[in-house]
Amino acid sequence: MNYSVIADAYEKIEATTKRLEMTDLLVDLLKKTPKESIAKVVYLTQGKIYPDFVGLEIGVAEKLAMRALARASGREKSEIEEDLKKSGDIGETAQKLLAKKKQTTFFQKTLTAQRVYETLDKMAKTTGYGAVDSKMALLAGLLSDASPKEAKYIMRTVTGNLRLGIADMSVLDALAIAYGGGKESRELIERAYNISSDLGRVANIVAEKGLEGIKKFQVVVFEPIRPMLAERLSSPEEILEKMGGKCVAEYKYDGERVQAHKKGNQVVLYSRRLEDISSQYPDAIELVKNQVKAKEAILEAECVAIDLETSELLPFQELMHRRRKYGIEKAMEQYPVSLFMFDALYVDGKDLTLDAYPVRRKALEKAIKENDRVKVARHIISNNVKKLEEFFEEAIENGCEGLICKAIGKGSVYHAGARGWLWIKYKRDYKSEMTDTVDLAVVGAFHGRGKRAGTYGALLLATYNPDTDTFETVTKCGTGFTDKDLAEIPEMLQKQVIQHKHSRVQSMLEADVWFEPSVVLEILGAEITLSPIHMCAMDSIRKGSGLAIRFPRFTGRYRLDKAAEDATTSAEVVEMYRSQLKKISEA
Repeated sequence: MNYSVIADAYEKIEATTKRLEMTDLLVDLLKKTPKESIAKVVYLTQGKIYPDFVGLEIGVAEKLAMRALARASGREKSEIEEDLKKSGDIGETAQKLLAKKKQTTFFQKTLTAQRVYETLDKMAKTTGYGAVDSKMALLAGLLSDASPKEAKYIMRTVTGNLRLGIADMSVLDALAIAYGGGKESRELIERAYNISSDLGRVANIVAEKGLEGIKKFQVVVFEPIRPMLAERLSSPEEILEKMGGKCVAEYKYDGERVQAHKKGNQVVLYSRRLEDISSQYPDAIELVKNQVKAKEAILEAECVAIDLETSELLPFQELMHRRRKYGIEKAMEQYPVSLFMFDALYVDGKDLTLDAYPVRRKALEKAIKENDRVKVARHIISNNVKKLEEFFEEAIENGCEGLICKAIGKGSVYHAGARGWLWIKYKRDYKSEMTDTVDLAVVGAFHGRGKRAGTYGALLLATYNPDTDTFETVTKCGTGFTDKDLAEIPEMLQKQVIQHKHSRVQSMLEADVWFEPSVVLEILGAEITLSPIHMCAMDSIRKGSGLAIRFPRFTGRYRLDKAAEDATTSAEVVEMYRSQLKKISEA
């Protein structure tokens, strides 16, 4: 398959903001792709060469990409830098300069998708002495044979800036239409993706073996399962009513959610974003090795910083000191961790994700041997409002955020990758003002003035709507940022900058700068109000109005453990608004 076919498809996809049109274009590309190459094309379309959990990135900085372009185009590096300042896009610059190429390559070869993928794979695996020069030579070789359009997308891919506006859910829709007989097969294909987190493998199976192959798709150790997520309610009465009068209530620990995979003596920890974070927690790795009795297991736990002398649980911010590449041993001494296990997804050959919660809980208790630093999450089973309230107060007193209440009926399966009412968060009580924080995705920014000239004066923030797979603006926030934050945020968001509003962002406001939704911030506001200009839950309370957070303030907490899709949902904000109204009426 020629890479030009892929580049042509990317150009058309990039030119539209219509989701259905994007899907149709993606279906067309997948149908043109030989079945043996389908996984590679899907990875490339995601802007990567492996699923995220593999942790292998191409690793090309902009400066290195410019060196390779200089060699392939025959242009001076200064000329490339000058053009890049104007375009702001290394892909656009590569396309422009290669279109005016000074030297003709007489033995130019047609680029295939296979060659592009294999070259990027070599670049990703090139390490050690001389790695930079080797990567540069490999990239320059590709660019020398690339057409200007092909070079544009190769450069964007290697620098991590492909940004076609295609979400994983769009790829699943396209696979269902191209190989599953229609969108009605989407649920089966999505289930395979949710239990493997590997879109390439799913694409390969459905292309080669059809829906019968997808039905036989299995959970595999060291392929992380996309985490199940919880809804939110504001009172024990509402929670019990939603759960049929009885539920399990567990402590909601203030730590980092991890998925522990064990096979023999090998252990890998994945974050809720499914990144391999084993290197940050060598002590937690040892805890799993020593305290998990099962030979093979996939278990979920909350990794919590702890004071070993007092056994006191420490806040999430303390744990963030462990997010580092160097000085891990010292960090282990200063910020030791405990693991509070709360679910078993796979144990010794048995996939437990389709079993009810009580079955999974028993399997979890059987799979581990508890000690001071590895415990099953503290829980009660109750049908009593007062007992839930008392347990909630106990959880808060013990340094937790609140409770996670879980359904216990026959249908209480593990809905991988989904948010639903089988799990409900019960955090702090809501009063007339907004007393609980929300996690919002950064989708845009406004230039600062006065003291903030040269940086961003405010960020445009959004909730996530899983029903439409879009991000809906809910507030502009310019308060709570330190001078250090203001200096670092533009750099932090640089890779997410795009030239127009992202196709998945719903906004009536025009930001000065738009971002691909990626970074999540924790925000506290005064209250939630109806808004004619914000798109969060538009028309759900009153026609023509969305919801907005009034007087928002950044808490200082960057939610690095969350993907944009893990942001607070629009439906959760609706529930918070209704709870707020209820509290006001009772006052």
